[in-house]
Amino acid sequence: MTLSNADVPEIVWPNGARCAVMLTFDFDAETLWLSRNPDNAKRPGILSQGLYGARVGVPKILELLREEQVPATFFVPGWTAERHQSRAEAILKDGHEIGHHGYLHEWIHPDYPDQEEEALDKGLDALQRTLGLRPKGYRSPAGETSGNMIRLLTERGFVYDTSLMDSINPYRHVLEDGSPGLIELPWHWSCDDAPFSMFSVQTPRTIVDSESILRIWQEEFHEIYRWGGLFDLVMHPQFIGRPNRLAMLRRFIQFLKTYDNVWFATGEQIASCAAEQM
Repeated sequence: MTLSNADVPEIVWPNGARCAVMLTFDFDAETLWLSRNPDNAKRPGILSQGLYGARVGVPKILELLREEQVPATFFVPGWTAERHQSRAEAILKDGHEIGHHGYLHEWIHPDYPDQEEEALDKGLDALQRTLGLRPKGYRSPAGETSGNMIRLLTERGFVYDTSLMDSINPYRHVLEDGSPGLIELPWHWSCDDAPFSMFSVQTPRTIVDSESILRIWQEEFHEIYRWGGLFDLVMHPQFIGRPNRLAMLRRFIQFLKTYDNVWFATGEQIASCAAEQM
């Protein structure tokens, strides 16, 4: 299966926009830690990081988005929707998009396609039961995906995927049989808060200060803006929802607004715009 086109076309953004900005939040809650080590289910200290994202992070993020009047896309595992339904409902109530993010934030090896399909369908069922929602977009946990998953997403009517890092412009997948697949909205680790903020005693790493993160994001956005591409920012309520990180996010959004002709949009809006040109 071919996952990307050899030549990715430039996209003409609506209303003369120079660049598209996609603010996204992976609302993993406790699944981020459960999927890494099942024994974490017995470790409330570890799980409390994810619980913070649900209890504090999501409401504070929604408050910030209302104040700044910008849309966002939240990728929600099915387990999270079941355990934190009221928070997911609040996201929808504020007019934001919810996308699929597995069931338990599973990292599934491509050698086990049946498990990939099971996690996909279990997550779909959970979102349908709890929220009455059939999502249009999908993000694989940690960018772990496969050609099989791209095929499954296309067959199930998804409009877009945002799991790969091979461009700064949206493109359409081509399936193994040559038929068109869904739209890809690329991202990159440098525009993800997890590498800078995620910490556990089991796998310790340096926690980066907010000024450094802000500088990296500003510099990356500036060049993507100059190229006319898509800036796909990946955040997690349990990390970006910390007080100083929220203040940084507010500063970053206000920085983006200093640029002319920036289109803030959801994943579905951006994918629909790209699909019309492919």
